[in-house]
Amino acid sequence: MAEKIIELKNLVKTYDGTNVVDGINLYIRKGEFVTLLGPSGCGKTTTLRMIAGFETPDGGEVLLNGKNITDLPPYLRPVNTVFQRYALFPHLNVYDNVAYGLKLKTVTATYENKNGETITKKQRLSKKEIDERVSKALKMVDLEEFEKRDVTTLSGGQQQRIAIARAIVNEPEILLLDEPLGALDLKMRKDMQIELKEMHRKLGITFIYVTHDQEEALTMSDTIVVMNDGVIQQIGTPKDIYNEPKNAFVADFIGESNILSGTIVGKNKVRFINKDFDMVDDFPEGDKVDVVVRPEDIFIVSKGLGQADGKIIDSVFKGVHYEMTFKIGKTEILIQDTVERTVGEEVSIIIKPEDIHVMEKAVASNTYIGTITKRNTVEFGEGEFECDVTTLYPNSHLDEEGYLITEQGEKLDLTGTDVLVEVALDKIEIIDNEDDGDASGEIISIIYKGDHYQVIIRTPEEEEDFVVDTDYLWNENDKVSVKIKPEDIKLKLKEK
Repeated sequence: MAEKIIELKNLVKTYDGTNVVDGINLYIRKGEFVTLLGPSGCGKTTTLRMIAGFETPDGGEVLLNGKNITDLPPYLRPVNTVFQRYALFPHLNVYDNVAYGLKLKTVTATYENKNGETITKKQRLSKKEIDERVSKALKMVDLEEFEKRDVTTLSGGQQQRIAIARAIVNEPEILLLDEPLGALDLKMRKDMQIELKEMHRKLGITFIYVTHDQEEALTMSDTIVVMNDGVIQQIGTPKDIYNEPKNAFVADFIGESNILSGTIVGKNKVRFINKDFDMVDDFPEGDKVDVVVRPEDIFIVSKGLGQADGKIIDSVFKGVHYEMTFKIGKTEILIQDTVERTVGEEVSIIIKPEDIHVMEKAVASNTYIGTITKRNTVEFGEGEFECDVTTLYPNSHLDEEGYLITEQGEKLDLTGTDVLVEVALDKIEIIDNEDDGDASGEIISIIYKGDHYQVIIRTPEEEEDFVVDTDYLWNENDKVSVKIKPEDIKLKLKEK
């Protein structure tokens, strides 16, 4: 097994009081092609910049070959970075762009003078050495006859290759690539994915690649690191990430998925869409779970011959397959098949046990630490909510002054009392006006779960999350507020 070349230990980076990278632990082996994958703002580029030395961590360490390089400046690190914006010099031709760093580079040379003494000094590379390195780098990117070309006359793909040649000409141990294909059109991007993978094979050095494009990650990587909210969600091979997602976020982010709510009803049996299915996973009976089934793993058969009957309500031709929506009760399931079924046709589906992936629910209910106010409301999630404080003490009531009278007749002032607050996912109402609810925030995530959407709303200051199951489709980045009925707020005294 190859040795570790990069190791990140408890890496933290904070901007404006928010941890954009939040305690990352990761190691990368020598010669590996590793992709940091996730949505915009998940912390992947910041992590790459800390490896490069362009950002200084606020906590944790970056190790290179076992040595701490956290405070080492970028120019002393054996890494080179290729950015989405290639930053080529428009006034220089291809050769001079690639050779630019070499002309500034100094190497240590050792001589023996006429007295037999060994002398060490710094010197520039010779023109011959530079020519050889530039030719080798341009050959690696299939542009060996482009030395005299003006870079402004090159296509986007060619410019991207020049940027890579400029990075590899310095013979770095690690090549960092920050969304380098983002500026290319779709066909050129697909071509460059194959070329980059081949380039990695030829060079034999470590590639650390950042992208939000799942196809890029699955096509090129040895290892994928899925990130969200500054935290690593899952590390694995492309096959592992696709076939065995660790949670609903990964399942939703990587490819198309059906994510459905289920219940474990026996050993290796799970119930979802009101039917019992055999599965290979083993969970305790009674557990509430998320069930993931990929659209290509669902087989359509004639009505009555499968495990569940329903109707085709939509069909779209996608070139290599038809993408159809199968409805059973209120639940919609996405199916991909090379054989089209007509809209309105009643059919049945079969799902094999090995194609049913079961995961623990990431959030079963919303829980907070709250504080009772002098108005007998409760503050949590950056909001103030009406509630029934008498549920904190059995058989208690409020007197005319608002004090709580216990069953034993004790008079309590609950102001400032810390409580545990629990709210079910389906008991929160989303309101499209920030000022009309009891707390406000921004929608940061939406996952469709067959018969409802699961929405995460994050508050602006303390970054508390409201996880909401709703029938209505919202948009990410919408500014909204929430309302919760008093009877749906469950309170419990917090132990001192």
